[in-house]
Amino acid sequence: MPTLILVRHGRSTANTAGVLAGRAPGVALDERGAAQSAALPARLAGVPLAAVVSSPLQRCRETVEPLLAARPGLALHVEDRISECDYGDWSGRKLAELGDDPLMEVVQQHASAAAFPGGESMRAMQARAVDAVRDWNARIAEAHGPEAVYAMCAHGDIIKAVVADALGLHLDLFQRISVEPCSVTVIRYTRLRPYLVRLGDTGDFASLVPREDGAIPADGRDAAVGGGAGAA
Repeated sequence: MPTLILVRHGRSTANTAGVLAGRAPGVALDERGAAQSAALPARLAGVPLAAVVSSPLQRCRETVEPLLAARPGLALHVEDRISECDYGDWSGRKLAELGDDPLMEVVQQHASAAAFPGGESMRAMQARAVDAVRDWNARIAEAHGPEAVYAMCAHGDIIKAVVADALGLHLDLFQRISVEPCSVTVIRYTRLRPYLVRLGDTGDFASLVPREDGAIPADGRDAAVGGGAGAA
């Protein structure tokens, strides 16, 4: 079975604004996100990629553009099933405002029971994302062989949900997983089990340095949903 490289999109304008972007159109990479995506080809330079699969949302498409430009002929496939969670009525709202909503505690502590008003449930989100990964594993293996490697650019909650599935971790515990913007997570799938090879690797340890004011850094770590402020 293939090896999957999961890339969270680079930092977006919603991340820096502390907004739960969801599927709202027009959410682009900010200046730092553009720099992160520009560095991605060098980070993956030694890895032979069979294909790139991307969420249809702008911030993911922008993240993989430098990688595709560096590798002419590398195929891009857009996959709707790895689009951001449909946060429904929560979309576009400030994360600071949502912190006092009773549903936020459910999202944090009992994600398998969480369903966003006017949107989808987190269980449905995980199911579609995992189905997409397994379908793409089969397609890549058939076209390029069982040792092939491919990349998939998606969103924080999507990646965390896929990692939880690979680890056999209940969805209620998936908030324990952290993936920063433009981090790389690698899962090697085999006939018997998946292996988590890398998790949230950015090569940058600056986010581990405590902030004196206790504020959440602009990369969005420690945010409640979406894997980061602005929901990926």
